[in-house]
Amino acid sequence: MPTTLAVFSDVHANLPALEAVLRDIDARLGRGEVDAVYCLGDLVGYATWPNEVVTSVQERGIPTIAGNYDEGVGLGSDDCGCAYQTDEDKARGAESIAYTNGAVTEQTRRFLRGLPQHIRVTLAAARDRKAEPVEVLMVHGSPRRVNEYLFEDRPDDLLLKRMTDAGADVMLFGHTHKPYHKALAETSEDGEQAYRHAVNTGSVGKPKDGDSRACYVLLHVDPEMAKTDPAYCSAEFVRVAYDVEEAALAVEASVLPDAFAQMLRDA
Repeated sequence: MPTTLAVFSDVHANLPALEAVLRDIDARLGRGEVDAVYCLGDLVGYATWPNEVVTSVQERGIPTIAGNYDEGVGLGSDDCGCAYQTDEDKARGAESIAYTNGAVTEQTRRFLRGLPQHIRVTLAAARDRKAEPVEVLMVHGSPRRVNEYLFEDRPDDLLLKRMTDAGADVMLFGHTHKPYHKALAETSEDGEQAYRHAVNTGSVGKPKDGDSRACYVLLHVDPEMAKTDPAYCSAEFVRVAYDVEEAALAVEASVLPDAFAQMLRDA
C-alpha cells in the first residue's frame, strides 16, 4: 500500500501561510490521506513571526531539518548563508537576519541550533519481501551543502550524482522556493533501467514561482512497485491560499524592508 508524506519547506516566519498549510494537512490527516508530516527547514527570516512559526512546528512535533537561515540564527550569526547576487540584496539580507536575531527568544534559538542536517526514511514493502526498500532522503539545499541551489535546470547527471552519492532513491529538498519533480532514469551495468526521483517542495512562506499561494508536497511512494517503473513515486504539489496582505502589512509595519512585503504579493 502506498505511503503518503506531507512535506513543506521555507516558511520564513510567515505565520499566516504556515497556519493555512497546516489546516490543509490536518484535514487530510483526519481523512487518513497522509501518513506523516515533515519540514525541510528555513522556518525563520524575512517576515515577522519567527518565534510563533517555530512554536507551531515544535508543539506539533513535526520532524524538521535545519535550513541555512535556521543555522545562521541558531548560531547567532550575521550570515544566513544566502547566495545574494546584488549589493542591494546583500544589504536587505543583512537587515533580515539582524531583525530575526533580535526577535527570536533563546528557546527558539536553541531549537534551531539543535535541528539535524537531514532526515532519512526507509519505506519497505509489506507484501513483497524481495522488493528493495525505497530510501527517501530529506535535505534543505542538497546532501552536499545546506545552501546549494538545485534548480530545475541543473543537469540531470548532477541530480543523479547527488542522490547516488547519498544513497537516495527519492530526494526531497527546498531552498530555491520553486517546486518541481523529476523522474531520472539511470542504467546499471547489466543494462537494467531504474529511476530516482528529485522533488523540490517549493515554499510555504515566500514562493518565487509566480504563484503567491503557499506550496507544499504530498509525496506518494509505493515500495511494492519495482524501481524500474517510475510510477513507484509521484509528487502532488498543493497550493493553499492564505491572507497574503496580512503578512505583507505586518512586514511593512516592522523595520524590515518594504520590498519583502512586495515580494509576498508578487511571488
